[in-house]
Parts: sequence; C-alpha cells; structure tokens
Amino acid sequence: MNQLQTIQSKIYEIRGQHVMLDRDLAELYQVTTGNLNKAVKRNIKRFPSDFMFQLTKEEFDQLKANLIFHFGISNWGGTRKLPYAFTEQGLAMLSGILNSDTAIQVNINIMRAFVAVRQLAANSPVDKNAELREEMKKLKEYMEEVFADQNDTLQDIVHCLYR
Repeated sequence: MNQLQTIQSKIYEIRGQHVMLDRDLAELYQVTTGNLNKAVKRNIKRFPSDFMFQLTKEEFDQLKANLIFHFGISNWGGTRKLPYAFTEQGLAMLSGILNSDTAIQVNINIMRAFVAVRQLAANSPVDKNAELREEMKKLKEYMEEVFADQNDTLQDIVHCLYR
C-alpha cells in the first residue's frame, strides 16, 4: 500500500468531520504520540475546537468496536488518554509546528489524501443512488408507456376478432 492509501485508511469520520487521530499522525511523523501532543499543547492557541478535539468515551468505544483500537484505556498496554482528533485545518496548523523533513513530506501527503477523500465524497454512493433512482424512474415510465401501447393494440385486436 502506498503512503497516500495508508493515510487515507487513517482518515475517519467523527462528529461529521473527516479527522486523523493523534496516534496515527505520530506514527506517520515518526514521533511518539506523547511528543506530538506536547508540541500541540505548547502551541495550543493554534488549535481551536474546530481544528482539534478530544474524543469522548463513547466515540472511543465506537472506534474500538470497529477495531481501530485493539485495546482500551489502561495503564498496561492500552491508550492512557482519550485520543485527539485533528480536522484538515488542524493538520494544516500542525504542519506549522512540526518542521522536520519527514513532517513536511508527510503533511504534503496528508493534504493530498484529504483532497482525494473529498473527491470520493463528491462522487459518493448517495449521488450514485440518486442517479440510479432517476434512471429507474425513467425506465419505469417508459415501460408503462410501452405496456399501455401494447394493451391498446391487444384491445383493438380483440375488438376486431369479436365483431
């Protein structure tokens, strides 16, 4: 799997927004989650609630149910704190505080991945379903018209036969 696909697989929809989690970002940036969060906290003014938010226990449990997190919150092997989620704007802000060559390249790829996700959403099945419904409606109308014509023709034949 190439890096763009890897990044796309780490973009989740939470609270109606596409986000990436702190642990996935730390892995991509090749830093610890703790160090990533420390850098964010040193620059917390750059991260209002629409750029970054901490997951609730319910949101975290939902991610666990979907096997994104294999372990819960614990002192022995699990996540110790509820994860932080970064929106696309938060990720752009993150690029301003992480300046290593790796961070720069990863941020470029993350932005590309978010563009690809937006393009996929624009061509989502919802749009396809609407197109299919419209096509089916047209097909149904056409078939009703054809059957009505055939019915009229059959009635004319029957009428001629029984005269």
